[in-house]
Amino acid sequence: MKKYFLRISKTALVLVYLVIIAGALVRMTGSGMGCPDWPKCFGYYIPPTEISQLTWSENRDFQKGQVIIKDETLLVATKDFKTGQTFDKTNWEKYTKHDYAIFNVYHTWIEYLNRLAGALAGLACLAMAIGSFWYWKTNKKITLFSWLVVFMMGFQAWLGKTVVDSVLSPLKITTHMIVALLIVALILYVIKKCTVSNTNLETNSKFNKLLWLTLCLSIAQIIMGTQVRQHIDNEVKNGVTASVLWLQNPTLIFYIHRSFSLLVLCLNGYLFFQNNKIKSSFSKINWVIVLIVAEILTGIAMFYFDFPFASQPIHLVLASLLFGFQWYLILESRKSKLN
Repeated sequence: MKKYFLRISKTALVLVYLVIIAGALVRMTGSGMGCPDWPKCFGYYIPPTEISQLTWSENRDFQKGQVIIKDETLLVATKDFKTGQTFDKTNWEKYTKHDYAIFNVYHTWIEYLNRLAGALAGLACLAMAIGSFWYWKTNKKITLFSWLVVFMMGFQAWLGKTVVDSVLSPLKITTHMIVALLIVALILYVIKKCTVSNTNLETNSKFNKLLWLTLCLSIAQIIMGTQVRQHIDNEVKNGVTASVLWLQNPTLIFYIHRSFSLLVLCLNGYLFFQNNKIKSSFSKINWVIVLIVAEILTGIAMFYFDFPFASQPIHLVLASLLFGFQWYLILESRKSKLN
């Protein structure tokens, strides 16, 4: 089992990133409330494909917990029963978590696939945690952090429920994203702890401090980016459907977010220069630069070219990949020689 552990850990990492991608698609398509309940979807394990499944009708069997939409309200079946010729309200209770009662088959299945991706990632993380027991005698941190990942995945699932219950609260969406990045960081830590590297990496305290600074700036950028996205969501809710108008009157956060991108690029460019100067072998810095440039280009595309298709999820996924590379650089630098 131990010889497969690294492969399982990397699989878990890929699947967690897949969940981030799926979440970005949910946000892009406005599908966050595609399933208004949790963990089921309209009371079903496999969500409905047409509105008739959520409409009351005569001589139909319902199971406890199944949902219908009646008079723009979600109603939940209180028991197993078969409908008669008239609607009997005693068989139903109003869904109390929120009053959102809209069915859109595309939004429903996009959100449902996002949940399936989360469940698959959770199973991979559980497999990683079980496999980590083989490291208990030699490196207890691998086992402890692997099980911490499982705990965080459970917390993330619960947090997803609160996001739905709050009808997509901006603060909870931001927290949801930060927790996803924390899970990525924990898995990368586990991968690093069980990876044997033959590369001689030399660095100094100045270089290490810059690595931490650039990582913190990237996290700040991600947080501000979620706030910019929330402004766009509010514009859409207010009836502004033309993408060219979404950032016509942006908030102050947008300008800070845009300006910080240049600071992030310059600081990482300096890191790239220092990496070559001290003749180190942090090759991942090359990927960091590529991802930052790509981030800036997608940001420019969204602002000046009216949000081209998929530019928003790509922007978010690039940011999460950037975070992963920067964090792994820090993990590598902790094992390097200090001058």
